[in-house]
Amino acid sequence: MTQITRDLRPPRPRAAAIAVLATAGLLIGSATAAGAAPPMGTAGATEAAPPVGAAQVDAPVPELDWVGCGEGLEGFECASAEVPSDYDDPQGATTTIALTRLPATDPDERIGSLFLNFGGPGGSGVASLHALGPDGYGPDLRARFDIIGFDPRGVGLSDPVTCFRNADAEARWAANVESFPVGPHEEARYIGAWAVAGASCTAISGDRIATSSSANVARDMDLLRQAVGDQELNYLGYSYGTHIGATYGALFPDRIRAMVLDGTWDPEAYVGLDDDRTLGRRIGQAPAASEAYAEFLRLCAEAGQQGCALAALGDPEQVMEDLFAQLRAEPAEVPLEDGTTITIGYDDAVATIFSSLYAPAGWADLAAAMASLVPVPDQAATLSAPPDALGNDSIQDLLRRVGILEDYPSMGGALASMCVDAEHPGTAADYPAQAAAEEAQAPHFGTARAWAGVQCESIPVADEDRYAGPWEQDTDAPVLVIGTRYDPATPYAFTEPYADLWNDARMLTVEGYGHTTLATPSACANAAITDYLIDLEATDGATCTQDVAPFTAAAQEQVPASIPVG
Repeated sequence: MTQITRDLRPPRPRAAAIAVLATAGLLIGSATAAGAAPPMGTAGATEAAPPVGAAQVDAPVPELDWVGCGEGLEGFECASAEVPSDYDDPQGATTTIALTRLPATDPDERIGSLFLNFGGPGGSGVASLHALGPDGYGPDLRARFDIIGFDPRGVGLSDPVTCFRNADAEARWAANVESFPVGPHEEARYIGAWAVAGASCTAISGDRIATSSSANVARDMDLLRQAVGDQELNYLGYSYGTHIGATYGALFPDRIRAMVLDGTWDPEAYVGLDDDRTLGRRIGQAPAASEAYAEFLRLCAEAGQQGCALAALGDPEQVMEDLFAQLRAEPAEVPLEDGTTITIGYDDAVATIFSSLYAPAGWADLAAAMASLVPVPDQAATLSAPPDALGNDSIQDLLRRVGILEDYPSMGGALASMCVDAEHPGTAADYPAQAAAEEAQAPHFGTARAWAGVQCESIPVADEDRYAGPWEQDTDAPVLVIGTRYDPATPYAFTEPYADLWNDARMLTVEGYGHTTLATPSACANAAITDYLIDLEATDGATCTQDVAPFTAAAQEQVPASIPVG
């Protein structure tokens, strides 16, 4: 969900906007300020748009002029494409789509191009592929495909949706917004802050938001497919990228060769027609995060005092419950290197845990960070790391790794597609009660995730060309659908129902933890993906394990400085 890159462990507590936007999910329209259709969640906007066939993309195929991307990006080529801003007017105004590619290393055996979407919404395909580097995908895939990342419209380098005058103004706004609200006073303040941001997004970027639906991203991708000379699409989508995949399949069923769909959700629940629950509740992240968190605590206890800093303080579950209670009563003051302090509250701790559950290689760091917030007996709530929890690292290094300290990324690209793709209750006043109901089912994470979507209540913009179903797929092409057992963001329970939407889906289960195979390396899963993309062969019902377990020395060696969006 970032303008450039982000750690795969998505939202960051200090980046309050992103903390709620890592929903793994997305409404339609033209800007209502211009007198267009009413926003989703209002009367007259609850019917699904009729299916629209592939023939609707009757627009000039863009010409791509690939050039070197510059110093430090050797091996990569970059280009930009002009596509219609509004596909109802294909000869009219255009929007710019930024792309990057790694050319196939064996041109004589090249199958075609492999398009990537790293998730979000709002994730940059260009920066994410650059962050992975030339070795991010194995030599067999590199030999047979041009690997292409692109920034979806409204994101990153593709005419981005912005909500404030500049990044500094957005950062100043975000610094005063909680990760999620706790209690009536914070709820009122949170709603008010997002009302300000929503009005600003609409005023500055309403025209771009009004054409930022996932359906238009799929239409763009079909033009890009033609621009690179492929008769059929090869696609690898993670998380939100599986929604793009389902949308493309619905619009262009006869134009698919291969799709890998890793970390799925129910697209019908995501769009939410005739469902008055908040977006955050519909996509099931709170119960999924609770399951993953329970595994984090269990494995921490098994690792013991030497392997998990929380276990050095007692039973990890009880230590964390006591810490949550302490932070509710009095936030911790963390001293920084420059002599200032940063305040870490209950909302920050929960949001950090949620985001860190994405990548289990960092779970030992997460445990150490949480343990460092536990106060020494008879002292104020301040930073106090247990012995040996940090090794040679400073506390600031640790907090950066788990995301408490991080520069604020732009949120506009995430808001745009989320607000125009999905239904929302229609009033922010509904969210406190819904959050309370979700909290009863999933303590700590229920409140945190149920507020996802409130941002859109103050963005009265619709995209008339969105796609809202039906989601049963007509393509006969085989697809590979992947789910990780303890995924906090795209619940494993959605994997089989998503696979059932396709005529020929081969389902692969990764027995492990974290969000998609991008964050949870598995040589077995990587081999299955490679074999499928090259030979279109995969075994339905197959299982894979992850390469390393959390809380091990091998896991610590895997912790990346920055992983692309997932």
